Amino acid sequence: MLQAVLNGSRPEDAHPALPVLARHLARDARAVARLGISAVHVHPRAPNGLETLDPMHVGDAVAAIRAEVPGMEIGVTTGRWIEPDPMKRIEAVLAWGHLGVGKPDVCSVNVHEKGWVDVCAAAHSVGIGVELGVWTSGDAVTLRTNGVPPGTTRVLAESTVADPETAVAEAVRIMRALGAELGAPVLLHGEEDGAWPVLEYALRMNIDTRIGFEDVLVRPDGWLATGNDDLARAALGIRV
Repeated sequence: MLQAVLNGSRPEDAHPALPVLARHLARDARAVARLGISAVHVHPRAPNGLETLDPMHVGDAVAAIRAEVPGMEIGVTTGRWIEPDPMKRIEAVLAWGHLGVGKPDVCSVNVHEKGWVDVCAAAHSVGIGVELGVWTSGDAVTLRTNGVPPGTTRVLAESTVADPETAVAEAVRIMRALGAELGAPVLLHGEEDGAWPVLEYALRMNIDTRIGFEDVLVRPDGWLATGNDDLARAALGIRV
Protein backbone atom coordinates (compact mmCIF):
# COMPACT_ATOMS: atom_id res chain seq x y z
CA MET A 1 0.00 0.00 0.00
CA LEU A 2 1.06 3.54 -0.75
CA GLN A 3 -0.70 6.10 1.46
CA ALA A 4 -0.80 9.80 0.58
CA VAL A 5 -0.15 12.21 3.45
CA LEU A 6 -1.45 15.49 2.14
CA ASN A 7 -0.43 18.29 4.49
CA GLY A 8 0.74 17.38 8.01
CA SER A 9 1.76 20.15 10.38
CA ARG A 10 3.33 22.37 7.75
CA PRO A 11 2.42 26.08 7.80
CA GLU A 12 0.32 27.44 4.97
CA ASP A 13 3.31 29.13 3.33
CA ALA A 14 5.47 25.98 3.25
CA HIS A 15 4.51 25.32 -0.37
CA PRO A 16 2.24 27.13 -2.84
CA ALA A 17 0.19 23.98 -3.41
CA LEU A 18 -0.07 22.83 0.23
CA PRO A 19 -3.72 21.85 0.84
CA VAL A 20 -5.16 23.49 3.95
CA LEU A 21 -8.86 24.12 3.31
CA ALA A 22 -11.22 21.16 3.20
CA ARG A 23 -11.89 21.64 -0.52
CA HIS A 24 -8.16 21.66 -1.25
CA LEU A 25 -7.67 18.43 0.70
CA ALA A 26 -10.52 16.94 -1.33
CA ARG A 27 -8.92 18.15 -4.55
CA ASP A 28 -5.61 16.49 -3.71
CA ALA A 29 -7.32 13.30 -2.54
CA ARG A 30 -9.08 13.10 -5.90
CA ALA A 31 -5.78 13.68 -7.72
CA VAL A 32 -3.94 10.86 -5.92
CA ALA A 33 -6.96 8.56 -6.22
CA ARG A 34 -6.64 8.85 -10.00
CA LEU A 35 -3.18 7.28 -9.58
CA GLY A 36 -4.65 4.29 -7.75
CA ILE A 37 -4.04 5.42 -4.16
CA SER A 38 -6.83 4.39 -1.81
CA ALA A 39 -5.77 5.89 1.55
CA VAL A 40 -5.00 9.44 2.66
CA HIS A 41 -3.93 10.97 5.97
CA VAL A 42 -4.73 14.62 6.64
CA HIS A 43 -4.42 17.26 9.35
CA PRO A 44 -7.67 19.26 9.33
CA ARG A 45 -7.36 23.00 9.93
CA ALA A 46 -9.43 25.70 11.60
CA PRO A 47 -10.28 28.88 9.64
CA ASN A 48 -7.07 30.47 10.98
CA GLY A 49 -5.03 27.75 9.25
CA LEU A 50 -3.95 26.02 12.46
CA GLU A 51 -4.36 22.29 13.03
CA THR A 52 -7.42 21.32 15.01
CA LEU A 53 -9.22 18.31 16.50
CA ASP A 54 -12.50 20.23 16.61
CA PRO A 55 -15.24 17.88 15.34
CA MET A 56 -16.77 20.56 13.14
CA HIS A 57 -13.57 21.13 11.15
CA VAL A 58 -12.52 17.48 11.16
CA GLY A 59 -15.97 16.54 9.90
CA ASP A 60 -15.86 19.18 7.16
CA ALA A 61 -12.49 17.92 5.88
CA VAL A 62 -13.43 14.25 5.96
CA ALA A 63 -16.85 14.84 4.38
CA ALA A 64 -15.32 16.92 1.58
CA ILE A 65 -12.83 14.17 0.76
CA ARG A 66 -15.49 11.47 0.94
CA ALA A 67 -17.72 13.40 -1.46
CA GLU A 68 -14.90 13.48 -4.02
CA VAL A 69 -13.53 9.96 -3.42
CA PRO A 70 -16.22 7.81 -1.78
CA GLY A 71 -14.06 4.69 -1.42
CA MET A 72 -11.01 6.41 0.04
CA GLU A 73 -9.72 5.46 3.51
CA ILE A 74 -9.46 8.77 5.35
CA GLY A 75 -7.22 9.18 8.37
CA VAL A 76 -6.65 12.15 10.66
CA THR A 77 -4.24 12.97 13.46
CA THR A 78 -4.72 13.13 17.23
CA GLY A 79 -1.36 14.80 17.87
CA ARG A 80 -0.52 16.04 21.36
CA TRP A 81 0.96 19.22 19.89
CA ILE A 82 -2.56 20.17 18.76
CA GLU A 83 -4.26 19.38 22.09
CA PRO A 84 -1.92 18.66 25.04
CA ASP A 85 -4.73 17.51 27.38
CA PRO A 86 -5.33 13.75 26.89
CA MET A 87 -8.92 14.03 28.17
CA LYS A 88 -9.74 16.66 25.56
CA ARG A 89 -8.19 14.47 22.86
CA ILE A 90 -10.39 11.61 24.02
CA GLU A 91 -13.48 13.84 23.99
CA ALA A 92 -12.68 14.95 20.45
CA VAL A 93 -12.24 11.39 19.20
CA LEU A 94 -15.51 10.29 20.82
CA ALA A 95 -17.28 13.19 19.13
CA TRP A 96 -15.86 12.16 15.75
CA GLY A 97 -17.82 8.95 16.07
CA HIS A 98 -21.07 10.89 15.60
CA LEU A 99 -20.05 12.80 12.46
CA GLY A 100 -21.77 10.56 9.91
CA VAL A 101 -20.11 11.05 6.52
CA GLY A 102 -17.55 13.25 8.30
CA LYS A 103 -16.39 10.41 10.56
CA PRO A 104 -12.75 9.44 9.90
CA ASP A 105 -11.98 5.83 9.07
CA VAL A 106 -8.78 5.87 11.11
CA CYS A 107 -6.82 8.20 13.36
CA SER A 108 -3.11 8.23 14.16
CA VAL A 109 -2.10 7.94 17.83
CA ASN A 110 1.55 8.32 18.83
CA VAL A 111 2.79 5.75 21.33
CA HIS A 112 5.10 8.24 23.05
CA GLU A 113 2.23 10.60 23.94
CA LYS A 114 0.61 10.55 27.35
CA GLY A 115 -2.79 8.91 27.31
CA TRP A 116 -2.24 7.03 24.05
CA VAL A 117 -3.85 3.81 25.27
CA ASP A 118 -7.02 5.67 26.31
CA VAL A 119 -7.18 7.59 23.03
CA CYS A 120 -6.95 4.26 21.18
CA ALA A 121 -9.75 2.83 23.32
CA ALA A 122 -11.94 5.87 22.60
CA ALA A 123 -11.40 5.50 18.85
CA HIS A 124 -12.18 1.78 18.96
CA SER A 125 -15.36 2.41 20.96
CA VAL A 126 -16.81 4.58 18.17
CA GLY A 127 -15.63 2.43 15.27
CA ILE A 128 -12.58 4.43 14.21
CA GLY A 129 -9.46 2.43 13.42
CA VAL A 130 -6.06 3.37 14.84
CA GLU A 131 -2.68 3.94 13.24
CA LEU A 132 -0.06 3.64 15.99
CA GLY A 133 2.82 6.08 15.53
CA VAL A 134 6.15 4.57 16.59
CA TRP A 135 8.99 7.10 16.26
CA THR A 136 11.85 5.31 18.03
CA SER A 137 12.99 1.83 19.00
CA GLY A 138 12.00 2.81 22.56
CA ASP A 139 8.44 3.43 21.33
CA ALA A 140 8.53 0.00 19.71
CA VAL A 141 9.47 -1.60 23.03
CA THR A 142 6.63 0.31 24.73
CA LEU A 143 4.18 -1.03 22.16
CA ARG A 144 5.41 -4.59 22.49
CA THR A 145 5.17 -4.33 26.28
CA ASN A 146 1.61 -2.97 26.22
CA GLY A 147 0.43 -5.01 23.27
CA VAL A 148 -1.34 -3.81 20.14
CA PRO A 149 -4.67 -2.22 21.19
CA PRO A 150 -7.96 -3.52 19.80
CA GLY A 151 -9.01 -1.75 16.63
CA THR A 152 -5.47 -1.15 15.39
CA THR A 153 -5.43 -0.83 11.60
CA ARG A 154 -1.66 -0.56 11.25
CA VAL A 155 1.55 0.54 12.95
CA LEU A 156 3.30 3.60 11.52
CA ALA A 157 7.04 3.05 11.88
CA GLU A 158 8.37 6.58 11.48
CA SER A 159 12.06 7.26 10.96
CA THR A 160 12.26 10.89 12.06
CA VAL A 161 15.95 11.16 11.17
CA ALA A 162 16.21 13.64 8.31
CA ASP A 163 19.80 12.76 7.38
CA PRO A 164 19.56 10.58 4.23
CA GLU A 165 22.73 8.73 5.25
CA THR A 166 21.26 7.43 8.52
CA ALA A 167 17.47 7.52 8.02
CA VAL A 168 17.31 3.97 6.71
CA ALA A 169 19.48 2.66 9.53
CA GLU A 170 17.08 4.22 12.03
CA ALA A 171 14.14 2.68 10.18
CA VAL A 172 15.79 -0.74 10.40
CA ARG A 173 16.35 -0.30 14.15
CA ILE A 174 12.67 0.51 14.68
CA MET A 175 11.52 -2.43 12.57
CA ARG A 176 13.78 -4.81 14.48
CA ALA A 177 12.52 -3.47 17.80
CA LEU A 178 8.92 -4.02 16.68
CA GLY A 179 9.69 -7.67 16.00
CA ALA A 180 8.15 -10.15 13.61
CA GLU A 181 5.15 -11.16 15.75
CA LEU A 182 3.54 -7.76 16.12
CA GLY A 183 0.06 -8.80 15.05
CA ALA A 184 -0.62 -5.73 12.90
CA PRO A 185 0.56 -4.50 9.47
CA VAL A 186 3.43 -2.01 9.47
CA LEU A 187 3.70 1.10 7.31
CA LEU A 188 7.26 2.45 7.19
CA HIS A 189 8.20 5.99 6.19
CA GLY A 190 10.75 8.76 6.65
CA GLU A 191 10.66 12.52 6.47
CA GLU A 192 12.42 15.43 4.74
CA ASP A 193 15.76 14.34 3.26
CA GLY A 194 15.23 10.87 4.71
CA ALA A 195 11.80 10.38 3.11
CA TRP A 196 12.86 9.01 -0.26
CA PRO A 197 15.63 6.67 1.02
CA VAL A 198 13.24 5.13 3.56
CA LEU A 199 10.47 4.84 0.96
CA GLU A 200 12.82 3.02 -1.40
CA TYR A 201 13.91 0.70 1.41
CA ALA A 202 10.26 -0.04 2.23
CA LEU A 203 9.56 -0.85 -1.41
CA ARG A 204 12.56 -3.19 -1.56
CA MET A 205 11.35 -4.99 1.56
CA ASN A 206 7.69 -5.12 0.43
CA ILE A 207 6.55 -2.98 3.37
CA ASP A 208 3.67 -0.53 3.09
CA THR A 209 4.79 3.10 2.90
CA ARG A 210 3.55 6.62 2.28
CA ILE A 211 4.41 9.90 0.57
CA GLY A 212 3.10 13.45 0.42
CA PHE A 213 3.68 17.01 1.55
CA GLU A 214 3.55 16.00 5.22
CA ASP A 215 6.80 14.09 4.78
CA VAL A 216 8.66 15.87 1.98
CA LEU A 217 8.29 18.80 -0.44
CA VAL A 218 10.73 17.68 -3.12
CA ARG A 219 10.85 14.89 -5.66
CA PRO A 220 13.61 12.25 -5.62
CA ASP A 221 15.58 14.38 -8.10
CA GLY A 222 15.61 17.29 -5.65
CA TRP A 223 13.18 19.49 -7.59
CA LEU A 224 10.27 21.04 -5.71
CA ALA A 225 7.16 18.94 -6.28
CA THR A 226 4.21 20.58 -7.99
CA GLY A 227 1.69 18.81 -5.76
CA ASN A 228 0.86 15.70 -3.77
CA ASP A 229 0.02 13.90 -7.00
CA ASP A 230 3.49 14.73 -8.33
CA LEU A 231 5.08 13.11 -5.27
CA ALA A 232 2.77 10.10 -5.51
CA ARG A 233 3.53 9.66 -9.19
CA ALA A 234 7.26 9.76 -8.46
CA ALA A 235 6.87 7.16 -5.71
CA LEU A 236 4.81 4.87 -7.94
CA GLY A 237 7.45 5.16 -10.64
CA ILE A 238 10.29 3.91 -8.46
CA ARG A 239 11.58 0.47 -9.44
CA VAL A 240 13.69 -1.39 -6.89
